[in-house]
Amino acid sequence: MALIVQKYGGTSMGTTERIKNVARRIAKWKAQGHDVVVAVSAMSGETNRLIALAREIQDYPDPRELDVIISTGEQVTIGLLAMALKEIGVDAKSYTGWQVKVATDSSFNKARIQSIDEEALRADLAEGRVVIVAGFQGIDEANNITTLGRGGSDTSAVALAAALKADECQIYTDVDGVYTTDPRVVPEARRLKTITFEEMIEMASLGSKVLQIRSVEFAGKYKVRLRVLSSFEEEGEGTLITFEEDENMEKAVVAGIAFDRNEARINVKGVPDRPGIAYQILGPIADANIEVDMIIQNVGDQGTTDFSFTVPRGEANRALTILREMQTHVGAAKIESDDKIAKISIVGVGMRSHTGIASTMFRTLAEEGINIQMISTSEIKVSVLIDEKYLELAVRVLHKAFGLDQAV
Repeated sequence: MALIVQKYGGTSMGTTERIKNVARRIAKWKAQGHDVVVAVSAMSGETNRLIALAREIQDYPDPRELDVIISTGEQVTIGLLAMALKEIGVDAKSYTGWQVKVATDSSFNKARIQSIDEEALRADLAEGRVVIVAGFQGIDEANNITTLGRGGSDTSAVALAAALKADECQIYTDVDGVYTTDPRVVPEARRLKTITFEEMIEMASLGSKVLQIRSVEFAGKYKVRLRVLSSFEEEGEGTLITFEEDENMEKAVVAGIAFDRNEARINVKGVPDRPGIAYQILGPIADANIEVDMIIQNVGDQGTTDFSFTVPRGEANRALTILREMQTHVGAAKIESDDKIAKISIVGVGMRSHTGIASTMFRTLAEEGINIQMISTSEIKVSVLIDEKYLELAVRVLHKAFGLDQAV
C-alpha cells in the first residue's frame, strides 16, 4: 500500500462529467489499497472568468481582494469531487487551503508556501477517507487568503506530497507526459519516459507549460517522486521526473526544446559606459517586480554602450514607462522595444559532457536564414532570441538536427 498524491488540472475538472471520471479514477487507486490525497484546480476557464469580473470593477484589481475572489474556483471543485466520490461509495472529505492550513507568505497573487499542517489530513487518511485539497491557495500569518500564481495547483500537490512524505506525486493533465517539444508544433515529438529534475526545471522556466517551475523546484528540494500522466487515458506510465544518477535515464545529449512567445525585448541605447549603469537600468525594473530574462550589454564605444534585455510581453509597457521616467537621469539616447520576438531553448544534462551543441544549433538556424538576436547559456541549456515569425520553423529544424524524433 502506498500514499499517493494526485493533482487534476482545470481541463480534467472542466465539467461535472469529467469530475465523475476523475472520481472513478481515484476510486480505482483506493480499491488497490492506496491512501490517496488529491489537489485540484478550478474548472477550466473559471479563474479567467473571475479575474474578468474583478476587472469590471477595478482596472487593476486590489491584490488581496483578487485572491479572495479567484480562490473560490477551487472551492467549487473540491466540493463537487467529494460529492462525486461519495456518490460511488468512496468516503471523501474536502479542504480549502486555509482549512488545511497551507501557510504562505503575503505576496498576493503569487504567494510561496512556507509550511503545511498535515495533521488533519493524516487523521482522515487513517479513517480510510480520500482527502481533497484545493490547489493554488493558502493563508498568510494575518489570516489573509493567498493564491500561488498560475499553475499553482502543481505546487500545492508537490508540497502536500513533501509534507506527507508520499510515495509518489502524480500530476494529471491534458497531455500524457513530457515531450521532446510541443507535439502541436512538431508532430514527431516523442514522449520521454524519464527526465531529470534539472532538465524539467529548465524546460518549465523556458516556456514548457507542462508543469509550473516552482512545483519542480519543490519536488527536487524535497526529493518528491514526480510523474506526469494524462487524465484522459486509462493506461500509460507517463513521464517520471527523476535524478541524473538514475541508471534508467534516457541518455540523449539534448532532452528537449522549449520555446516561449511571451517575451519582449527592450533596448536602451547610448548610455554612458561606466560602472553601475546596469544596476541603474535594471534596479528600478526589479523594484517594480518585473522579471528580467536575457541580458546583453555591448562593448563600449566612445564612452557609450547599448543595453538590451527581455521581459514578459505583458510587462513591457510598464517597463518602458519606468525607463522613460529615468531616461534623462541615466543619460540614455534612445529607448525602444520589440514584442515580435520569441525565445527557443535546447535543454539536456548531456550537454555538460558534449562539445559543439551550441554551434550545431547556430548552424542549423543559419542554414534556414534565421537571425539570432540574443544568446543565453548555462551548463545544460542554450537559449536564443529570434523573430517570432520563424519560431515554428526553428523548432522543427532543431528537433530534427538533434535527432529528437528518433527513439532512444
